Amino acid sequence: MKEAFVQDLERFRGNGGKNRQGKTLEEFISVYDPKKYDCPSNTVDMVVLKSSGPYKDPSQPLKVLMVKRSNHPSIGWWALPGGFVNLKEDIDHAAFRELEEETGVRDLPMVQLKTWGAWDRDPRWRVITTAYLALAEGELPVRAGDDAADALWFDLELRETGREVHSDRETKETVQYELELTNGEAGLKLSAALTRTAVRRGPLEDVRYELRSSDGIAVDHGLILSDAVLYLKDACQTDTAFV
Repeated sequence: MKEAFVQDLERFRGNGGKNRQGKTLEEFISVYDPKKYDCPSNTVDMVVLKSSGPYKDPSQPLKVLMVKRSNHPSIGWWALPGGFVNLKEDIDHAAFRELEEETGVRDLPMVQLKTWGAWDRDPRWRVITTAYLALAEGELPVRAGDDAADALWFDLELRETGREVHSDRETKETVQYELELTNGEAGLKLSAALTRTAVRRGPLEDVRYELRSSDGIAVDHGLILSDAVLYLKDACQTDTAFV
């Protein structure tokens, strides 16, 4: 009999009955094929922002921690620290592990923000990533490790370049942004242009992003970073506790 993925089955037994094929939980698991369907891969990406002191005003300047990719895809471009979640690893643990492996940063409190799942976001395979956000203050040394060719802090600027609002039965707001990352010492300037569309239906808001262009920022990480920055600024404005 095939061994169950989780050894303790009691919490999954339900009412102890059999399914439509007359199988018990153990019998069902013994013939279950997890590869019957193509399975997506799961990754984590960490947005680590840094301010010079306590972050109390959304106008305060921020830096972001980026790593230089040493392999495809987006080889030679800069990405958020991140990587694949191991099969028997909690996703939160993967975030802390990958951040330390790639940048040397450890024990930094993080919050889980959003899952990014566009089917074509990675050319290797169907990769779904969960984004995390951390906020550091003052100096925080970093060092490149694992498959990162380099790790640097970049000055960050997210500029709004256009806005349209339409109201009918629902409110639709479309905002254009330009993201710019610079590291003067290394002579680096990275950029991305994106659109954020938010549709509010009563108390709910459906937010979608579109990446219009990217120069030096890997895959869709310009979107992930911009979403995290907007979240932090909104949290600051509404006095939402962060870390």
